[in-house]
Amino acid sequence: MKFTSVITPAVLAACAMALPTSQKRDDSAGPFGVLALRSGSPIHLQSVNAAGQRFWIGVPTATYCPSEVDPCPPGTETVWANPNGLDVEVPGGQQVYVDPSGALAFTQAHSANIPAGAALGPFTFTPGTQFGAYSTSAFGATGFMACPDDAANPSKWQVFAAFPTATVPTGNVGDCLGFDAAAPAFTGDIPAWQYI
Repeated sequence: MKFTSVITPAVLAACAMALPTSQKRDDSAGPFGVLALRSGSPIHLQSVNAAGQRFWIGVPTATYCPSEVDPCPPGTETVWANPNGLDVEVPGGQQVYVDPSGALAFTQAHSANIPAGAALGPFTFTPGTQFGAYSTSAFGATGFMACPDDAANPSKWQVFAAFPTATVPTGNVGDCLGFDAAAPAFTGDIPAWQYI
């Protein structure tokens, strides 16, 4: 006996409705980008970008758009729709969380799965005159820190919740730089189909 599966637009819509809608824009708390503020450091005024289901400084934003989507959003900037989710067109959105190591991460498209022991925040957005501020207190963190992928050649910095027992790439939290996360408003259309 042979089984086949047919996925219709109605089935896709029903699946999308079952997923969290973390991508909903909230005019009081998004959409916004994130810039690292750490004066006199290599990360100062650098954007925080989504790539590899993690967040980075010094790594370009990574996105995907299926060929049947026309037109595809540009996918060049990382933008949050609100403090808890990325600004994407993919049904169900992409939720932001802190994984058990302390790394700031986001869910894969079409999935609400997060690792056991991960924290869904809390994440906060505080409006400001020039730009807002983004932060987290997950696992008792005091905001964010950027940790070099390689202490000898710090060109890529992974973003973590700033707490002393985070498991960072070099194994030494002392290699990391705490930073304020400025959140400038984003006024364009939704910038990506999905982040990868």
